[in-house]
Amino acid sequence: MMACHRTARTAMKPLLPPIHQFHRHPQAPWLELRVSLPSPHCFRLHAHDEYSIGIVDAGQALFNHADGPERVHPGSVVLIEPGRWHACNPDEVTHWSYRMLFVQADWVHAQLQQPALRFPARALHDAGSSALVHQLCQPLTATTDVAAHTQLLLDFLRTHTQADAHPQPASSEDRAVHHAVEQLHAQPQADTTVAALAQAEGMSASRFIRHFKAATGVTPGAYRLNLRLNGARRLLAEGAALADAAHAMGFADQAHLQRAFKAHHALTPGRYAQGARPRA
Repeated sequence: MMACHRTARTAMKPLLPPIHQFHRHPQAPWLELRVSLPSPHCFRLHAHDEYSIGIVDAGQALFNHADGPERVHPGSVVLIEPGRWHACNPDEVTHWSYRMLFVQADWVHAQLQQPALRFPARALHDAGSSALVHQLCQPLTATTDVAAHTQLLLDFLRTHTQADAHPQPASSEDRAVHHAVEQLHAQPQADTTVAALAQAEGMSASRFIRHFKAATGVTPGAYRLNLRLNGARRLLAEGAALADAAHAMGFADQAHLQRAFKAHHALTPGRYAQGARPRA
């Protein structure tokens, strides 16, 4: 009887909300909001397909990016363009929490009539920016004025972005890397080896990897894995089964996607898929 009472008491414990929550809204399919509650979770260097607008809610973290690193604290705003490699992790083993709004790049470019944009500053610490991003990083609900939220977002982007002119690759090595990157984006699921990519550009594997990392900040393997993870995330948000997303993006199996996804996003792809369903 005592054992039964203990089981009953255990079963009555309230369920805690997941540490990482995702919010989407059918009237704003170009947005996804991530809300991360206090945790010591760390993230590997990665890049997103979307424009990312985030705010630190609690704790201290180190924001690593091409022009960094920078320390961020409660109220700090983080701005990241598509394809920019970055990582934001808490100091030592302390807990931190944040919210991040992901905005589809094609939608932003169409709305602002620019082929590409950049954030001149990737971290903002003033009270005005913090208040605006706090508003933007609220879950959209059935009572939210989506049009007003969209206008606030576009006004923020107009204020904090500049047109980004991509320079043409200057050297033969730069052109080779540029061409290889285009190939990886076109077919991230392909199992083309680094040696084959290098050979296609007339370079040795070691020379190719050296120039690729100098241009992008990461190795070709890490770059392709990031593309595959972003593709899998997009498919899962659209309702694809985990096994189908893994196969479509070139992972060896479902377990391979599970391990890589959790290492990069601090949650399993199944948990992400559950939280990424659009909500009215």
